[in-house]
Amino acid sequence: MSEVSGTTAPHETVERALKLSRADGCVVIADEDSTANLRWAGNALTTNGVTRGRTLTVISTVDGARGTASGVVSRSAVTADELESLVRASEAAARETGPAEDAQPLVSGVPSSPDFTDAPVETSVEVFGAFAPALGEAFARARGGGRELYGFAEHRFTSTYLGSSTGLRLRHDQPTGSVELNAKSPDRTRSAWAGAATRDFTDVDLASLDEGLAQRLKWAERKIDLPAGRYETLLPPTAVADLLIYQMWSSGGRDAAEGRTVFSRPGGGTRVGEKLSPLPLTLASDPAERGLEAAPFVIAHTSGDDSSVFDNGLPLAPTEWIREGVLTSLPTTRHSAGLTGLPVAPGIDNLCLRSPDGAKSLEEMVAGTRRGLLLTCLWYIREVDPATLLLTGLTRDGVYLVEDGEVVGAVNNFRFNESPVDLLGRASEVGRTERTLPREWGDYFTRAAMPAMRVPDFNMSSVSQGV
Repeated sequence: MSEVSGTTAPHETVERALKLSRADGCVVIADEDSTANLRWAGNALTTNGVTRGRTLTVISTVDGARGTASGVVSRSAVTADELESLVRASEAAARETGPAEDAQPLVSGVPSSPDFTDAPVETSVEVFGAFAPALGEAFARARGGGRELYGFAEHRFTSTYLGSSTGLRLRHDQPTGSVELNAKSPDRTRSAWAGAATRDFTDVDLASLDEGLAQRLKWAERKIDLPAGRYETLLPPTAVADLLIYQMWSSGGRDAAEGRTVFSRPGGGTRVGEKLSPLPLTLASDPAERGLEAAPFVIAHTSGDDSSVFDNGLPLAPTEWIREGVLTSLPTTRHSAGLTGLPVAPGIDNLCLRSPDGAKSLEEMVAGTRRGLLLTCLWYIREVDPATLLLTGLTRDGVYLVEDGEVVGAVNNFRFNESPVDLLGRASEVGRTERTLPREWGDYFTRAAMPAMRVPDFNMSSVSQGV
């Protein structure tokens, strides 16, 4: 039996768990994780390290007179001696629960991944080979410019092995990287943030990020107090990503069909087919999106409103959620698609918003602004009303006043109250789509490409005292 880092190879663990199963059906998912990170504060590196781990999920299905039940058990660092107890626990969980509402035949007939038996891919501190020297240069520039840099960089590689009693043998390797950089004035009265998502850190332009932070701290030397109110506002790609990711998470087809969300049609049904924006905006997900590649098949560790363990291994295809401003799809499992009459459209781990009219950079949009606000990012986003998807949250790390095409100073932070669905309908301009790192949801969702967005009447509901 081959070994990987002193443990049984993940594909062999999957095979052994399937062999041990006594259930009517079984799906086994082995996730091999390795993470490398750098952290810094006050223009100096503070820590770095690498961690590794394995999580094993066993899904057992048991057929009964009233239907099929499922039991799911996940554990980390499972040894060979503990594997059988994990499988038995999953089977017991299935027998102790009633029939699963989302029960479907387990997926079959998907060609096996040719690299299913290969060793997992691992990251290391070597991924920062070019980034670390650039970080040292940024520290030197910051010291010379009278500012302090704080932040972290993280790179994770997850190799997922999925096997089933129906013959599935699938493998996906997912790299995920991000860098967050915060610049502060020595007296801590001024702060600016920048972030970037990456697959391998070869495309992170740290010098450009640092230059942008220096410019923002310079803008903040002039303070301007503004009251709450509605302002023409330029949302950068990171802020647009945070809002639309939350919208995506709130757009399940079943919830919409049952009248519980902003995508429910008054009187019954969903708003699929309704025009949401006068702009020709297309919101889409594609497992093969260049630079944002994601798993090409369903990986579901649990069942929920928008996911089903019975769908594990189901192939994913490019999906347009909004096409040229019209709502075209809502996320569904095979089960919820059957309930609602909507097409099967599982969630995909990336999201892109594009417009054929979006050609301008954020800087060009600033230059075309007579008077308005320029945001850095949003923070502490929470839902207020699911029926309208009204969200509240805070601006953070810099809100700037633009007059006659130029930034003239920094204003106070605000609490906002807005619905991303309403914003799509009121937006007057979007810029060029670019890869971006969501500030609020970056721990959960990093694969996003968004444009900057101009909203003529963004609702800053109250003044916030945060920096």
